[in-house]
Amino acid sequence: MFKIKILSVGKTKETWLHAAIEEYQKRLQGVAEIEWVWAKDDPQLVALVSREPLVICLDPNGKVFSSEQFSTFLMRKLEEGGSRLAFVIGGADGLPASLKQNKEAISLSLLTFTHQITRLVLIEQIYRALEIAKGSRYHK
Repeated sequence: MFKIKILSVGKTKETWLHAAIEEYQKRLQGVAEIEWVWAKDDPQLVALVSREPLVICLDPNGKVFSSEQFSTFLMRKLEEGGSRLAFVIGGADGLPASLKQNKEAISLSLLTFTHQITRLVLIEQIYRALEIAKGSRYHK
């Protein structure tokens, strides 16, 4: 089973958003365990990231993928990380500069999302990527 951590500043406050995220977590059961780690501020986020061996930053200036390309990327990173991987989402002001300097970065869209919406888009894309890798019809 894959173990994916998602580190982010702040918690998901909207109940409808929390319910949507929970739906994808249910769909991922048995395939990937998603662990949410909340930081209260940027310094704590940096400290949490420093403990992770393989981290992908979400940043508007990061590499943009199609869903198929993201699936290939995710599977490669999970292989590199021994089935473990962490994603980091910045707060309202984005990621601290120190994280962007030496970590690989991807972008989920050319559009700008709140960090709360980014959580939902990310978990849905993780689910989609794993379904693509399995060859399921979800992506069609």
